[in-house]
Amino acid sequence: MATTAPPATPNDLLGVTKTLDLLAPRWSVWVLMTVSSQPLRYTEFKPRLPWLADGQLHPRLRHLTNAGVIERTEYAPRHVTYGLTSRGAALLPVLMVIASWGDRYLEKEMVANQHTSEVEFERIAPAQNIDDAIALLVPRHATPILFSLQARGTATAKTLASEAMPGYGLTAVYKPLERLVDDGLVTPTGTGGYRLTASGRALAPVFQAISAWATAPATEADARRPRELGGAPSQNRSGPWATTPTRLPAPPVPAPATAPSALTTTPAEGPAWKSGDLFSHQIPARPISPAGGPRR
Repeated sequence: MATTAPPATPNDLLGVTKTLDLLAPRWSVWVLMTVSSQPLRYTEFKPRLPWLADGQLHPRLRHLTNAGVIERTEYAPRHVTYGLTSRGAALLPVLMVIASWGDRYLEKEMVANQHTSEVEFERIAPAQNIDDAIALLVPRHATPILFSLQARGTATAKTLASEAMPGYGLTAVYKPLERLVDDGLVTPTGTGGYRLTASGRALAPVFQAISAWATAPATEADARRPRELGGAPSQNRSGPWATTPTRLPAPPVPAPATAPSALTTTPAEGPAWKSGDLFSHQIPARPISPAGGPRR
């Protein structure tokens, strides 16, 4: 079949895969979305993510800080806050696109309604939808294959092997293809080819949003940050905290405010995620364990 869209550029594909790798480590999305409404001290994460052990929070904060989406600000030896960088704030609308795709295309568990005899879909937290969606896209070669099929419409295994997995033999493409078929994103055509399912085609806006964020020019503050950190951010970076900024006077304690029930947006700050938006109607006792594929 003739190509229906221009192939993705190397920068598009590289930006998408790197962003997915940034978000993929377990709990990264939950931590990022939790800190998105306001800077938090380390101890303030606990009531918002009660199932997250202290040993799990520290590496996630370090991972997101090294990636340049969260910044650590020290006001005093025992007063440190974590808040979004401008780069991190710009990522929030992308997370909403991913969450919307997951809410629509990932299967939800059926639960009995306590007030009626009907069975309903369980309400899934946006952060859980994002985690589950990303789990389908981060396996090796999955995104390149999906990109190739987005451009071609239909392609043979041989074509996908040469475009999405250069340097690999033909037989190597069948395992990732089988996984994508099991996950409901790709389907065989019956004539030796493969094409995207409806849910696979619906990933186009997700990839476009991620690519736009990944390739957007950095602000002046973002451009300075890697030099202040001693190098470009990297999710594989290890060691002590990379930031030791000049200590600042402690900020005033904000007055209690009632969080709105819906996502609010301001042109200067972007989406302001509230607890009711991040975790559905309430903070879940514990996130649902991903079972793989589009099934909950």
